[in-house]
Amino acid sequence: MKTHKQIYKKLCEKSNLIEAYEKAKKGKTKKIQVIEFTQSFEEEIDKLHQELISFTYSPLPLRRFIVRDPKSRVIHASAFRDRIVHHAIINLIGPIFEKSFIYDSHASRLNKGTHLAVSRFDSFKRKVSRNGRQAGAVGGVEKTSYIQGYCLKADIKKYFNNIDHNILINILKRKIKDEKVILLIKKVLSNFENEGIAKGMPLGNYTSQFFANVYLNEFDYFVKHILKARYYIRYVDDFVILHKRKKVLELHKERIKRYLKVLNLELHPDKSAIIPLHKGTTFLGYKIFYHYKLLRKRNFRTFKRKYEKRLQLYKDGLISKKDLMAQLEGWFGYAQWANTYKVRKKILAEIKKIVTKNIILLCITLLNVIFLF
Repeated sequence: MKTHKQIYKKLCEKSNLIEAYEKAKKGKTKKIQVIEFTQSFEEEIDKLHQELISFTYSPLPLRRFIVRDPKSRVIHASAFRDRIVHHAIINLIGPIFEKSFIYDSHASRLNKGTHLAVSRFDSFKRKVSRNGRQAGAVGGVEKTSYIQGYCLKADIKKYFNNIDHNILINILKRKIKDEKVILLIKKVLSNFENEGIAKGMPLGNYTSQFFANVYLNEFDYFVKHILKARYYIRYVDDFVILHKRKKVLELHKERIKRYLKVLNLELHPDKSAIIPLHKGTTFLGYKIFYHYKLLRKRNFRTFKRKYEKRLQLYKDGLISKKDLMAQLEGWFGYAQWANTYKVRKKILAEIKKIVTKNIILLCITLLNVIFLF
């Protein structure tokens, strides 16, 4: 195994910090912290550089808030200067670990993501079910036909809260032999308050996303090389294994439970089950059947509620058509991967009708004004 020594100096270089700054500010240029940092850019970069090389750098307290979309999640946001340090760390160690990640780990990786993961699920379900071959009569007895094959759908209970810092550091040390880099990572990890226990990472940190993949990379290898599961996909702590035989998945599930104890983790008891493919599998926001996909009902209800509010704002003249369409574009990007053509067509027709009505009313108002004068 290749190890990496004396990389801290490269991490601290201004060129790396500037690259990290560019990545950290992407999509956030209107945030007050970013604006203030940018106004004194050279001074702030130099200050960060000096703190890192003199080992006096210390992260600022995290800002805590709650997001409800659709379920409540506690988010801890780092100060912008700390996010630059996070990117500077991943700039250096990211490529080192990326080489060891399995192909079907899809979260927070370049050219991966939910759509590729769902596409891989489609490919795997065809292989497991032998291209949708249906089970019928068995032993001369007629049975209702259905698509063959099963899916172990599971996730890990309170994954981010239960990541053990000591285990993570030991995993990192197998490749990173520069103790200065390790000490900096420890500072980042310890900035998250978790009742004095060396456990957990904050949702919202760029480093948390990366370390979450590193931590479960051990698990990926166990599933792929020890269990020899060919049809396995993971997205953060949400994973599936497909197989034509239910008994095999039952054995996999028991061995997975035992293995996760090594990482101080456990399967979520209410979200881990073996499902026949013909009944549909909920995965990454979709309910996937053999011949079609549906959006999760909860996700659709959340979208509908937000859309109706924004539509009313548009009707009242409080937001523009551009603002209304901005929300729709993101949702359409997600919805188009499911069988939602009629729903999307209906929404666009509704907007077109309202926009046309507003234009007509505006024209009438202008004409009235003209005739008054």
